Amino acid sequence: MILYNVTVNVDDTVHDEWLEWMKTIHIPEVLSTGLFTDSKIFRIRTEEEGNTYSIQYFLDSEEDYEKYQNEFAPALQSKHLEKYKNKFVAFRTVMESV
Repeated sequence: MILYNVTVNVDDTVHDEWLEWMKTIHIPEVLSTGLFTDSKIFRIRTEEEGNTYSIQYFLDSEEDYEKYQNEFAPALQSKHLEKYKNKFVAFRTVMESV
């Protein structure tokens, strides 16, 4: 199993809108690719400013992850960037179950 984790820190000025958009639009669009078996979203509890989330997407294989990156990720990430430009910082991590 592969875990594709996207950690996002979101500006307070768009937080509520962003979270609703993620839950109702973005995450369902990612899942609609048919490559993911599940997803979860967690708020990271921290003392630092801002709102930080871990969005976790689960895949069966490295091949599914590569297909997502090659065929779907650029367009989906671009939509996110256009909608919330300069209002978030994100980094991505790929993990493998051992």
